[in-house]
Amino acid sequence: MDDQAWLVVNALPGMGALRIAQLLARQPQWPEGWLAALPSRAASELRLWLEHPTRSPLQNVVAQTLAWQRSGPSRHVLHRDHPAWPALLNELPDPPVVLWAQGDLSALEGPKLAMVGTRRPTGEGTHNAQTFARDLARRGWCVVSGMALGVDGVAQRAALNAGGRTIAVLGCGVDVIYPASHRDLHEQLSCLPGGLVVSEHPPGTLARPAFFPRRNRIVTGLSLGTLVVEATEKSGSLVSARLTLEQNRELFVLPGSLHNVQACGCLTLLRQGSAHLACSVDDIIADLGHWAEAFIPPATGEQLSEQEPLSDSLSDNSLPDSLLASLSATPTPIDLLVHATGVTVSDCQQRLLMLELEGWVAQQAGGWVRLPRP
Repeated sequence: MDDQAWLVVNALPGMGALRIAQLLARQPQWPEGWLAALPSRAASELRLWLEHPTRSPLQNVVAQTLAWQRSGPSRHVLHRDHPAWPALLNELPDPPVVLWAQGDLSALEGPKLAMVGTRRPTGEGTHNAQTFARDLARRGWCVVSGMALGVDGVAQRAALNAGGRTIAVLGCGVDVIYPASHRDLHEQLSCLPGGLVVSEHPPGTLARPAFFPRRNRIVTGLSLGTLVVEATEKSGSLVSARLTLEQNRELFVLPGSLHNVQACGCLTLLRQGSAHLACSVDDIIADLGHWAEAFIPPATGEQLSEQEPLSDSLSDNSLPDSLLASLSATPTPIDLLVHATGVTVSDCQQRLLMLELEGWVAQQAGGWVRLPRP
């Protein structure tokens, strides 16, 4: 499916991210399979667009996006068939169907960490956000946040200033500047190398309160984990924390003073045992490093020969070799394995099943693990 087809699917009446994800799981052929699987109203609208696009209101969505792309540089429409589409999003029960993007698509490469926190950070919180974002950027990690006031903006500015990569996920169109005081940050994210602005809302869409909790699922969904810098007991950052755990990603928090109201939410997460304490970037990378390796291109044959030898039954098949090389005792999600090996989901699943039957791997909560050598 091309850009126009995905834009039309995204605009079909009576559908939504969750229903479209459920339909995609059935792998319908385009367009016949879609027409057969869609509810009657959506199917009728799609058929009209396919047969008489100029008479279809869906064509307006396509035309508006094409006009937006032509009106400026570095403007993109991302979807599952786009080479830059982040595979981690496909793990969500309701991933966005389309992402409008403006900026440098290379920001989507490599490991990513979400950084969130209060809109009113203390001096210590501001310093910590700057330090962690800078150190992450210098070590090749992309900082993902929402370009909000406070921790979000501080972290993203620090990542850009360090010459790193950062992605802002907006609760409005990518061409709408919200908050208005972040006009300069929006321009930097859209124009500087390593900066990218994305949104599941078409250009021109104004910010609405209901959009921001939905936006948070993309912030965390793009990332291997989330770092909460400072958060009050009722902070919106705790929504991101909950989403992180629901998405089976790692949650980290910075410690704070018992007397700091802005740190109460972080302390609650630690007391509940739902988050890891992070005192440095090393703590985060130590926990996520095995996942981050999956974003590195698969090892060459020469590199594989230097690793622990595999059984004779596997030595003549590079896919199982690369699968095993990508696994450890810590569960790894299948989409990261697909990314690491460069194969289809179906092939990867079949190989994992074979390896499981032979006693090499096992499936656990959060992904697949490599078992001790038999």
